[in-house]
Amino acid sequence: MLALVLAAVLTVTACTGQGGGGPRGDAAPVAAPSPRTSDGSGTSEATEAIRSAADVLVRTGSSRARTAMEMDSGGTRLTIRATGGFDYRAGVGELTVVLPDAGRLPVTEVIKPGLLYMKNRGAGVPADKWVRVDTSELSDGNLVTGGVTDPLSATELLRGAGGVSYVGSLDLDGVGVRHYRGTTDLVAAARRATAPMRAQLTAAAKGFSSTLVPFDAYLDSEGRPRKVRHEFVFDNSEGRGVRVDSTTVLYGFGTPVRVDMPRRADIYTGRIMASEADGQAVEPGRNGQRGHR
Repeated sequence: MLALVLAAVLTVTACTGQGGGGPRGDAAPVAAPSPRTSDGSGTSEATEAIRSAADVLVRTGSSRARTAMEMDSGGTRLTIRATGGFDYRAGVGELTVVLPDAGRLPVTEVIKPGLLYMKNRGAGVPADKWVRVDTSELSDGNLVTGGVTDPLSATELLRGAGGVSYVGSLDLDGVGVRHYRGTTDLVAAARRATAPMRAQLTAAAKGFSSTLVPFDAYLDSEGRPRKVRHEFVFDNSEGRGVRVDSTTVLYGFGTPVRVDMPRRADIYTGRIMASEADGQAVEPGRNGQRGHR
């Protein structure tokens, strides 16, 4: 996997940060789904609530989002942050990704199931061009490659949730939420995912050190996910497990979101440097997909 954003970020030698959207204070108790099974299937109401988070987002329509992805690189804690909005019915969103190197311009990402477009990618890509990536060709399904775990992916991933426990109620940015904790299985998530996301999560199930991903999820009284945190582990080039903590926070539900998809003429098809550190390059193939060179 050529981590188009992470490969560059991991060359940074000094930067620290904290995840966004943490809980604050206490709130009036929020009724929690019962831990008992509701239909004789062996699935608890809490597990059903978590697995249906993606469906709730589609019914909600749209929201604003902010993300934080943290990892350790050579003993240094690096944080990538992003803000933007998503139209869940159309299945598209746009994020502005800020890398931990102050000298780099923010990267604009347009995301839809199966595709990732990036602008200001750097490393030889003209400023007015987009890089197009087929996310089903990425070994992690773009769960960490783009420097964010977008809301579409973060909630579809919860379809594989199991062993869900109710932690308690609290206040999150002024909203009462229910906090749940559990583990999601990438294989099960891919099997239960909606058709547009299935290939992406199937790829992810093959790319991590373990298909089991611990998570924390915070749902409001309408069942909407307000915050989701995943803990991914993947092998680096030296074969050691690298932990990546990814947090997605959603707010401003119902806010109109407009996403303009890049035009074909604006998609870059030349050589792309994987990172300034190793000097490797890739050459997008047909329709902007990547091939090694």
